[in-house]
Amino acid sequence: MNKLLLAVAVASMLAACGKKEEAVAPAAPAAPVASAPVAAPAELKVAIDPTYEPFTFKTGDGKPTGFDVDIASALCEQIKRKCVFVEQVWDSMIPGLMAKKYDAIISSMSITEERLAQIDFTDKYYNTPSRVVVKSTVKFDGPASIKGKKIGVLKASTQEKYALGELKTAGVTVVSYEAQDQVYLDIKAGRLDGTVADFVEVTGGFLSKPEGKDYQLVGPELYEPKYFGIGAGIGLRKGEDALKAELNGAIKAIRANGTYKTLNDKYFAKFNNLDVYGK
Repeated sequence: MNKLLLAVAVASMLAACGKKEEAVAPAAPAAPVASAPVAAPAELKVAIDPTYEPFTFKTGDGKPTGFDVDIASALCEQIKRKCVFVEQVWDSMIPGLMAKKYDAIISSMSITEERLAQIDFTDKYYNTPSRVVVKSTVKFDGPASIKGKKIGVLKASTQEKYALGELKTAGVTVVSYEAQDQVYLDIKAGRLDGTVADFVEVTGGFLSKPEGKDYQLVGPELYEPKYFGIGAGIGLRKGEDALKAELNGAIKAIRANGTYKTLNDKYFAKFNNLDVYGK
């Protein structure tokens, strides 16, 4: 009996020794985890009037540029939005905003009581004075001294409001235009005797050019709030409180981090290091 058990045990051992280990199939590599696509920043449609050098104008290849455009781009970067610029004729700016053609106006629009009745504004992002411009041969000592002259202004602008309130009443003929560059073309052609315009714009867009060499700034700097408001702000539809708060925060941020000064100096250092943020 013991022999029989021993034989069975030996046979079992020999059988076990004769088995081959089955190869273990390698584990399949884990499928890569797909990364979520990076969401594109939401657009902010910004209305501009590109006829207002050096604030808003076009490069030779037709791209919008200028202080307003660069400020808009800096603000969009701060609030993580993508600026999309929409060209708009000046006197249709507010109707276009109210019709939701764009989200904001960043195009040197002054904050005035009349406009605040229709739309909302952020805090100002600059404030420069306006000036009267006439030929160098004209002796100016107030509106009455240019009685009979023909002055061109931008339609629906603060300068138009001033000209109608102060110059027309003194006998000056006031002619309104769809764009400020059209005013300069008619001055050059001899159809106008001068203009009322933002000091920086008229200096950069006209007086510093060959066609403006025979013209001069006259009279005081014009800041009267009843005509010119309290500075240029970003126009928004009423009720856009969250966007207004974001943009106000962004204005403060670029003022604090040096971006505003960089852009200011880019365009206005040549004006005796003018700080256009102003009063």
